[in-house]
Amino acid sequence: MLQKLIFGIVFFLAPLLLCGGIFAQENNKFGIHLAQPHDDDLWKAQKLVNSNGGDWGYITLVMQENDRDHTKWQNVFNMLSDMHLIPIIRLATKPEGGNWKRPSKEDADGWASFLNGLHWVVKDRYIILFNEPNHASEWGGAVDPVNYATVTKIFAQELKKKSDDFYLMLAGLDASTPSQKPLYEDEGYYLKDVIQTIGVQDFNTLFSGLSSHSYPNPGFIGSVEGTGKGSIRTYEWELDLLKQMGVKDLPVFITETGWDGEQLSRTLVGQNYQTAFQQVWLPDSRVQAVTPFILNYQSKPFLSFSFAKPGNSEYFPQYTILQSMSKVKGNPTREIAGEVICNLPGELVINSAYRFSCDIKNTGQTVIQEKDGYTVRFGGVDSQTYFFSSFNPIKPLQTSSIDLYVKTGSELKQKQTKIYLEKNGKTIGKPLEWEYKTIALPSLKMKIDLYPKLHDSGSDFQLQVFDEKEQLVYKVDGVQFSNKWGTIPAIYNIVFGKKYRVVLLKPYYLPRQEYVTFQKGENTVKFKMMYPLDFNRDGTFDFGDIVTVFQKPGLLNLFSF
Repeated sequence: MLQKLIFGIVFFLAPLLLCGGIFAQENNKFGIHLAQPHDDDLWKAQKLVNSNGGDWGYITLVMQENDRDHTKWQNVFNMLSDMHLIPIIRLATKPEGGNWKRPSKEDADGWASFLNGLHWVVKDRYIILFNEPNHASEWGGAVDPVNYATVTKIFAQELKKKSDDFYLMLAGLDASTPSQKPLYEDEGYYLKDVIQTIGVQDFNTLFSGLSSHSYPNPGFIGSVEGTGKGSIRTYEWELDLLKQMGVKDLPVFITETGWDGEQLSRTLVGQNYQTAFQQVWLPDSRVQAVTPFILNYQSKPFLSFSFAKPGNSEYFPQYTILQSMSKVKGNPTREIAGEVICNLPGELVINSAYRFSCDIKNTGQTVIQEKDGYTVRFGGVDSQTYFFSSFNPIKPLQTSSIDLYVKTGSELKQKQTKIYLEKNGKTIGKPLEWEYKTIALPSLKMKIDLYPKLHDSGSDFQLQVFDEKEQLVYKVDGVQFSNKWGTIPAIYNIVFGKKYRVVLLKPYYLPRQEYVTFQKGENTVKFKMMYPLDFNRDGTFDFGDIVTVFQKPGLLNLFSF
């Protein structure tokens, strides 16, 4: 009976697993293609692909070799991280005359170094190696599948050397191009030459997905019900062809598709998109993402494909129709990484309380925040003597401060502990080790001069000690001076070797301060002469003190002149 029950459960779940019924809930297939990553267009893309329940949609961006500005692209990636958009980066060279410059194998290392130097949004670093090289204009003026395969194989090898997280795809090809060398080549012939040159085994090792340009042809006005090569299901024909050549099953990224809005009504274009998503792309578990061409293009030749109207302030119906479609929350794999950075002393004094500033550095791809289970804790110590403050959410590549509070007991001893950054109890990165010993309290011997007294004595002095961050770390009242000298037998809460601002106060006298770097044992400080000019006791001498003397002339009797 139990075996039948298990078989029934497996039988029921298997179609869902195979068709993506369960896994699909973790991937939002909706995406869009951009010409340039302008901030305004990125926000429009986010509002389109992550609308109506969606999260972590896709965005295809073109990166040219003469636009490899690390600051620019890192800022773009940071924005995409905030927007929950997964980038698919298509590499490009630069225009030369009427063609795109042909890349060379010597370019591979520079590209790989630049791309690896960026902090990516998600773990998978989606890369498309160039664009429609079965057009001569896209490959230096002449179709050459052998050269394309040779160059892209080297690119792929260099990228994989940098990181196995690079998720590589060949260029999307024009499935409707005729065989007319050297200007054009049929996609079938072109793909066979490319795979043969790369080698099936090497291709299966280096490449992870299929970038498909599944356009509804002829004329970009084809029926949404069309099948095979030159339709919105072109990827099915491509997968079959690759399978015949021994290529492994590949997830599909439809990085270009769309209808011509000048030949069809824009409303029909939107309806075609809706039907294509609902009936073809979303139900197909092989399709990972669909990024229609193009969000915003304000002139020919691509204005007819643009989702944004001329003037870039309003949208054609395909934008609002796709925006209104129900979507799912994607859950891409993102690296969790970070570290706690503290410059902590090796010696502390007994019976003291400390407040140290540490940093949490986010080197991963998720936001480090307490509500998601992130904590900082000590290992192997009494939690009542150590604790950390709360911290604000920390985005990738950012650093935020956190306060560490430590109390030392009365014992002179050596202590060892570790500081852990954790998420839901699981350690992130390598813990920070801290070893220190507690030692005896230092004393402070002080000398003063009170104007105009000859014998400077009293017990109404106050001492304040401030650290380098101007935090009050110690204060003591009723300090006794006799014949200009006074001693505090124990100074608490200080770190040896650090400079402190020591302030001496006495009622009606202007305060004095000196800087002391405390050492073990006895420390000495000599204050400059203190003047009885603070009649209103605000710590300064100004017109208010003169007014106070006239109002209360009896104050002068407090001093021995």
